[in-house]
Amino acid sequence: MGTTEMRAELLELILDVSFRRQKVTLASGAESDFYLDLRQTLMRPRGLVLAGALVLDRLLAGPPVHAVGGMAVGAVPLVSAVLAAAADRDPATALLGFFVRKETMKHGLAKRIEGGFEPGQTVALLEDTVTSGGSTIEALDAVEAEGGKVVRVVCVMDRGEGAAEAFAARGIEFEALFGRADLPV
Repeated sequence: MGTTEMRAELLELILDVSFRRQKVTLASGAESDFYLDLRQTLMRPRGLVLAGALVLDRLLAGPPVHAVGGMAVGAVPLVSAVLAAAADRDPATALLGFFVRKETMKHGLAKRIEGGFEPGQTVALLEDTVTSGGSTIEALDAVEAEGGKVVRVVCVMDRGEGAAEAFAARGIEFEALFGRADLPV
């Protein structure tokens, strides 16, 4: 199955299980006439496989990265999907994954970033859905504070409400598999 067919299948699944026309208040505080819950897509085997493969394709086509990560809990399924897709293509892959907690742990090793992250790494941040980009910027700040270099952000769906501009202002390359034009809004 080619990329075009995979994109079409993933979008169909998103529209079927993750998209709803209804008024909601978003995490940013803004109101919207539609809701996207990509966890509904990414927690299904086919959605996970498709999203992982398509995001990995985007990553491989751009500047190389040592690791992929994002904010807990939203980015965790997508990070896992990309790592699984990478291992499927090349079992010896060196790509690592991590997630950023909202707050530093108060016990154990008192980490904010968990998983395969080390200072000095070049990383890509992943998101299922971005609106203003606020949670991804929070993850970016945490990674940079720990000595990582974020070179790009890749998401499944860009709601088209300021994230691209926020990332551009920080000098970060941004790509989305789908955007607002792909939604029936």
